[in-house]
This record gives sequence, C-alpha cells and structure tokens, in this order.
Amino acid sequence: MCSEFFRIPLDWLNRPLAGGLGVGMVVAMLLLAIGVAAILWARRGNRAGDAWAFLPSLLLLAAAVAVVPRWFPAGLPIRGYGTMVLLGSLTGLWMATRRARQIQLHPDVIYSLAFGMFICGIVGARLFFVIEYWESRFRFDRWQDTLLAVVKFTEGGLVIYGSLIGATLAFLVFTLRHRLPPLAMADLIAPSLLAGLALGRIGCLLNGCCYGGESSLPWAVTFPPGSPLYLEQVGTGRMLGFLLKSGNADDPRPLVATVDADSPANQAGLSPGLRISRINDQAIKSLRHAEETLFVELGELETVRVTTAAGADHTIAIPPPPLQSKPVHPTQVYSAIHAVLLAWVLWSFYPFRRRDGEVTALMLTVYPVSRFLLEMIRVDESAVFGTGLSISQNISLVLLVGAVAMWIYLSLKPHQRAVFGSAAA
Repeated sequence: MCSEFFRIPLDWLNRPLAGGLGVGMVVAMLLLAIGVAAILWARRGNRAGDAWAFLPSLLLLAAAVAVVPRWFPAGLPIRGYGTMVLLGSLTGLWMATRRARQIQLHPDVIYSLAFGMFICGIVGARLFFVIEYWESRFRFDRWQDTLLAVVKFTEGGLVIYGSLIGATLAFLVFTLRHRLPPLAMADLIAPSLLAGLALGRIGCLLNGCCYGGESSLPWAVTFPPGSPLYLEQVGTGRMLGFLLKSGNADDPRPLVATVDADSPANQAGLSPGLRISRINDQAIKSLRHAEETLFVELGELETVRVTTAAGADHTIAIPPPPLQSKPVHPTQVYSAIHAVLLAWVLWSFYPFRRRDGEVTALMLTVYPVSRFLLEMIRVDESAVFGTGLSISQNISLVLLVGAVAMWIYLSLKPHQRAVFGSAAA
C-alpha cells in the first residue's frame, strides 16, 4: 500500500512572495497567459473560436490555483490512486488514437471525446460512491466538511459502474452532436476502457480500498494501520476476535456473526448470535454506531466491555495492536488481471468483428459476469434492495440482460462496418 507518493509544497501560494506575488497575482498572470496564447493561436492561422473551446478547463485550472492551497495547507498530495487513474486514462487514450489512425479517423476526434468522457466519468463515479456511502462517510454537521470529503476523489472512492454511466452520457452527446456512428465508436474505445480499468485497480491496491474478504491463501495481502481495511477490522471487532454484522429492520442493533477460537472475545464468553446493545456503557443503535464506538487506539485502553441485549456483560481484554490487518483476498489484483486479459481479447477481436457493436457487446457480456463473481469475495459493499446482492451485482445483472438484447439486435443487422474517410494525422 502506498496511498501517497509525495506532496507539492504550496506555502508560496498562501502568503505574499517577493514583490507581493500571491494567489490573486498568480491567477491574474495565468489568465493573462491564456489570453496571449489565444491570440498567438489565432495569428498562426487557426480559428480563434477553436481556442475558446479550452477556456472552461483553463478557468477551472485558475480556480484550482486559488482554492487548492486553502484545502491543502500542508501541500498538495500526489496520491497513488489518482496517479494510477491518470496513467490508466493516458494509456487508454494512446490505444484509442492508435486504433483511430488504423481506420483513418483523425486522432483529434478521440482527444475531444476523451476529455468529455474523462470528466463525466469521474463525476459519475464519485456521485455513485457518495450516494452509496452517504450515511457512513459523507454526512457531516458542517457542509464545508461534507464538500471537502466529496471532492477528495484522488484518495479513492470511484465506482466503476458510476464512471460507466457518466462516460456513456458524454459519449452519446458527443457522437450525436458530431454525427458519428455510436456503435463503431464504442467498439473503438472499448479496449481502452478495460486497459484504463486495469491500472485504476492497481491504484485501488495502493490506496487500500476495494478489498476482499479474509483469506488464508498464500497470495493473500495485508494492509497497515490507518488503511480502510485495518480501520474496518478494528471497528467490527476483528482485532479482538469477533465480527459484528448489521441487525434487521425490526432491531437494527448489530449481531455477533463469528467468534474466533482462543481469541480475547472467546475468552470473554462472546458467542455467535448475540445482539449487542452497549459498548463501554454507550448505547448502540446500529452497526455504524458500533464501528464508531470501537474506533479506538487499541493501545490506549486495556479492556472493552460489551453488553448484550439480554443484559450480560463481557469484558474483553485488548491485546497489543497488530502491525498489519488480517490477510484478505487481493481483489484489486484479480480485477486488474481480468481487465488486462479482457482488454487484450477486445483489442484482438476488433479486426474480426462483422458488425459495429460486436466488440462492445462482448465487453458487456464478459465484464458483468466477472464482476458479479468478484463481488462474492469482496466485503466493502452491503446488500441492497432486499435482493441479498450488492449494488454492483444488481447492475451486473441488468447489464448482462442488456448485452443479451444487444446481441439479438446485432444478429438482425447485415454484416456491415462503418468506414471513416478522414485522413489520419
């Protein structure tokens, strides 16, 4: 795990520099540079209107210069997760432009498409994550704290299916606006999406998120103190030898799911099936409440007193804090390997497609199946909608049904592929 590579000092933006240069001056100079660049662009024979297309992103950059130093007074952190997401996007972009040249499509089309898909994909992925974990991770008393937690996506917290929804919307708008064949364009970028996903999952490994359930396999991985998995295992009692799970609608108080043999919890008399009502004399209303109560530094207390719904007290001796979490499945690595293989299959299948859309249909057939199976060993998503399945598993089933419908639709079309006539750059 390497959640942060290094930090870029921003002290010089938080106070005046030599000559009185500060944030306002930096923003003014940046805007001036933008204006000069637009003039030079137009004088070289380019249309001035084309330069204005970059204005929104440049204004966002200027706003970032003004705001970021206040959000990160200790310096701008360069996160392992964000870096791998960026590398994945660049890799996918390189693959797509290379394929575009092969079919005589100008690479500028791919650059323009990629920008919109990247922005909308990030927004969709983050919104999906925020909605899914709103109660447990983003609901703060101060709206400033909530906003800061929402925008910190480089620390993890992007849902692939949310990214797919956001990027798809941007894709449809772009192809319709520029009168490009949607199925042909989807086939072109499909391998790039999986290549980007592979590197993004390595970012998940560096960040310590998207982990699997406990495992005794030789290739199981552990994470250090402070990682999401370590904190979850502390909060659910795993470091003390038991595991809490959510209660039901009639009684939301948590239940003891498992108790390890010869563990402090076992020695204190805890057993599976007991409902927890109090921890250290604090009333417990839900699993989240129990996790927050157990989020203590293991070295600060000597015991934890757990009271069951029947009124029985169990005093658990706290052992020395472990140096690593309990080993779990490296689901991030599983997903990365699968994404690389699927990207290779899609890339290899592309020249042999008989109709536009077949590469996309193949992606929508294989990926949901693998994601559904992978969710069976992941523990970071709970069941939703009363189905007993995670939200990603439910979406996987919907996508699989859509893939079947897409294959039927394609089978009714003649063998035909779009031809692009513009010269490659």
